[in-house]
Amino acid sequence: MIGAILQALSLFSMVLFLGYVATIVVPYVRHPSDEPGDASSFEWHIFIPARDEEVVIAGTVTRLLRDFPATHVWVVDDASEDRTAQVVLELARDPRAHLVQRHLPNARTGKGDALNAAYDALLDWLPTDHNPERVIVGVVDADGSLATDVLDLVAGARVFGDQKVGAAQISVRMSNRLGRAEGAARSVLGARFAGFLVRMQDLEFVGTISAMQMLREKTGSVGLGGNGQFTRLSVLNTLAAHHDAPWHGALLEDYELGLHILLAGYQNRFVFGAEVEQEAVESVRRLVAQRARWAQGAMQCSRKYLTPILQSRHLSAAGALEAAYFLVAPWLQLFGVLYWPSLYAVFAVKAWGFPGGPLAFAQAFWPLAVVTLMTGVLPFVVWGPLYRRVVDPKMGLVRSLLLGLGYSAYLAYSYPTTLRAFGRTLAGRTGWAKTRRNAEPFAAGSIAIEA
Repeated sequence: MIGAILQALSLFSMVLFLGYVATIVVPYVRHPSDEPGDASSFEWHIFIPARDEEVVIAGTVTRLLRDFPATHVWVVDDASEDRTAQVVLELARDPRAHLVQRHLPNARTGKGDALNAAYDALLDWLPTDHNPERVIVGVVDADGSLATDVLDLVAGARVFGDQKVGAAQISVRMSNRLGRAEGAARSVLGARFAGFLVRMQDLEFVGTISAMQMLREKTGSVGLGGNGQFTRLSVLNTLAAHHDAPWHGALLEDYELGLHILLAGYQNRFVFGAEVEQEAVESVRRLVAQRARWAQGAMQCSRKYLTPILQSRHLSAAGALEAAYFLVAPWLQLFGVLYWPSLYAVFAVKAWGFPGGPLAFAQAFWPLAVVTLMTGVLPFVVWGPLYRRVVDPKMGLVRSLLLGLGYSAYLAYSYPTTLRAFGRTLAGRTGWAKTRRNAEPFAAGSIAIEA
C-alpha cells in the first residue's frame, strides 16, 4: 500500500514538473524585445547592501556613477570588519554617492533590514515636495554591474511607463562567465571545474530562471531578485505604511518584497533585455550555502504567504497557482531527495540479484531506463540548446548538448541544498550567511553567519 502511494506521488510530481518545464520553454523562445523609454523622466536611486565588500565595492560604485550621471548611489555598510566604509567615504566626495552605516548590536540582522536603513536615509534626504511616483529605487549587489541601457529599458512604456507597474526585475548574467576562474584553484582540473560552475550558473540565471520569469509575465506573478530589482518609491511607501517597513525578514527578502507588491494590487515586470552582471561562485561549498539560504527563504515564505496568495483578489488563478508552486517547490524537492536515491538503490540491488545479472536486468527493463532518461535527464539537457538559441547563437550544437548534459549533473546541488535548508528550518536557524567573494583569500570565519 505504501509503495503504491509513493509511486503515485512520484508519478504526480514527475508529471507536474514536466508540465512546468513545457510551459516555460515556449515564452522563453518567443520572448519579445522591450522598447526603451526616457530614463530622465524619473529620479533614480540605487541601494547597495554591503558587508565586508572592500574587494569589490569601489569598482561597483565607480561604474554606477560613471555610467549613470543622474543617479544617486546609497551604500549600506552593515558593520563591516574591513575597509568597506572607508572606501565608500572616499567615493562620497561625489555628492551622488552616499554612505549609510549600521552598527552593532543593531546591524547584521539581515539584508532586508539593511535595505530598510537605506530607504529611511533616502526619505530623510529627499525634499519634502518630491513626487514618489517618479522616484525609482533599484537594488544592486556589491559586485553588480548594470548594462548602460538598463534605466532606459525599465523606463519603457511596458514597465514604469505604466502606472499600474510597481516593480521590475531585470535578467542576471555571470560577470566571470568568459574569464579565467579567480578562486584559489590549485590545479588545472580545479580551475576547469570552477569554470564549469560559473558557466552553469550563467545558464541557470539567463536560462531557466529567466524562462520562469517569462511565464510569470503571462500569469502576473513576476518575482523580484536580490540583484537588479527596481521599485517605485510610492509603492515602498505604501508597503511601509501597512507593514512598518518595505522589506521584511525572510531569507528570500527580494521575492518576499515582490509578493507584497503583488498582494497590494500592483504589477511586476520582467525585462529580459536589461542585464545586470554579478560574480558566480566558484566552489561547491559556497554554492550549496548560497542556495540553501534561498531554499530556506522559500520555505519561510510558503508558511507565511500561501494562504494570502490563494485568497488574493489581485492575483489571477494562474498567478496564484504559479506563486504557490514556487513556494512549495523546496518541500517537493525534499520528497525527491529522499525518494529518488532510495528508488535507484532498490533498482541497483534488484539488478545485482537478477537472474543473469545486471545485463539481463537491463535487457528486461530497458523501457524503464528510457522513461528515466526522458523524465529525469532530457528536461535539463534541453536547456543547453535553448541557451545556444537565445543567448549564444555562435555556440556549436554539439557543445550546447554537452552543456545541457553538464547542467543536468550540476543540478545535483539541490540534494545537499534542500537537506541543509530543511535542517536549518528544523533547528530554527534563520541567520543569513554572506558568501565570500572569489578574490577574497580564504580564512576561518570568512563566511559569517548572522544570529
